[in-house]
Amino acid sequence: MASTAERPVRFLDVDGPLIPFGASYDSSTSVPSVAQRNPLLDRLDPGIGPRLLALGCRLVWATTWMEDANEAVAPRLGLPKLPVVEWPDTGADEGPRGLHWKTRPLVEWADGQPFIWVDDEISAMDRLWVAAQHPGASLLHRVDPAKGLVDADFSALAGWLAAEGAG
Repeated sequence: MASTAERPVRFLDVDGPLIPFGASYDSSTSVPSVAQRNPLLDRLDPGIGPRLLALGCRLVWATTWMEDANEAVAPRLGLPKLPVVEWPDTGADEGPRGLHWKTRPLVEWADGQPFIWVDDEISAMDRLWVAAQHPGASLLHRVDPAKGLVDADFSALAGWLAAEGAG
């Protein structure tokens, strides 16, 4: 496996990819402390954590959950504490129309290194902008927010990593 510095960054969003919006939810089975904080945490699949780690990427939170992802999400997935992308204040130059507000900060954070961004809000404009602005390899993979990360998504990620010589 490549060293930490050579492994692609894997930007993790929470809502949609890790907490699917379409998952069934039965509040009667919730642990009260979890339900009081955020009942959607019950939708996390603990089996996803080991699968994310097995990809061999440097995992980074890229979510509005910010540091809360380390406190509430990571332990339920068996993930260690991860770095967190700090989002700029609103009102910053957002770029061309249709560019997701996360796109520019993620490219800046990657700083030319290969990266994977999995989110449920990636658009064609994001792909075009990254291709023009990021000198390294990148994979912008849109996840169906009703399902979250599924086998096909993990296959696509592993295939890209293998093609890039990082998997």
